Amino acid sequence: MIVITTPTGDIGRQVLDRALDRGEPVRVIVRDPFRLPAHVRAQVEVVTGSHAEAGTIAKALEGADQLFWLVPPAGFRDAGPARHYYLDFARAAAQEAASRGVRMVHVTSLGHGYQDEAGLLSAALDMDELIESSGVQYRALALPYFMENLLRQIEPICEQGVFTMANIADRPLLTVATRDVAATAAELLLDTAWRGQARVPLVSPDSLTPDAMAEIISETLGRTVRYQHVPLAELQAGMVRRGASPALAQDMADMVNAQNNGIYEAEPRDPAFATATGFREWCQDVLKPAVQS
Repeated sequence: MIVITTPTGDIGRQVLDRALDRGEPVRVIVRDPFRLPAHVRAQVEVVTGSHAEAGTIAKALEGADQLFWLVPPAGFRDAGPARHYYLDFARAAAQEAASRGVRMVHVTSLGHGYQDEAGLLSAALDMDELIESSGVQYRALALPYFMENLLRQIEPICEQGVFTMANIADRPLLTVATRDVAATAAELLLDTAWRGQARVPLVSPDSLTPDAMAEIISETLGRTVRYQHVPLAELQAGMVRRGASPALAQDMADMVNAQNNGIYEAEPRDPAFATATGFREWCQDVLKPAVQS
């Protein structure tokens, strides 16, 4: 039995689809079962609730073999420091999975070994230490910047020919496509052979700066799209104006600062294990259809 959290999220949904395609018995944890498509509800066991709650996770892991774990971003807006949120969310699951002998595949940040403050990424790396200390057998999918983050900027790309970030324009920013994350997670969940604890860095074959991304986006869409850098202070102030907590705004700024300072390069990885999807391919397969729709 495979237990999948965040089954309506971008990564969790793709992991769920892959597990069902392979005919595996699946149980999902979801707050609102009716957010799942009807055909999916007919194929899975549903445990209703939050996977941060000890009772919910205990019920979901009864008789289970594998757990796909991802801390959802929902709740960040009004949250305090991200470390508290991540650790509180993961504690019960790590302990319960360890006590039941359930193997865990979880999503975290690339950057193990980075020494400075990194906001949301530091929170994820602290969560990794908590999971490791529980003794659970796990594979940690260590990830850089999601290509899919650019889908939030469809409107300015279409209307103004621009996308904005606080990342330095000429500093490479390692990326990954969520479909590669989901594919790797599903393979690990279906593989009964692995044991122990290990990290699995996943990075696209590219190493592009935001300016270089803009060039590829322009070539893919057949129109000029430029990159516009936003200062970190402006990023923080804008988030607070839109209703984010000051703690979240600070964590976001610290995350981007760490990205600019090379946090993703701090963790050793084997280039031979680069993921399949390059940025140009992703733009053609995902970004362009989203813009055209």
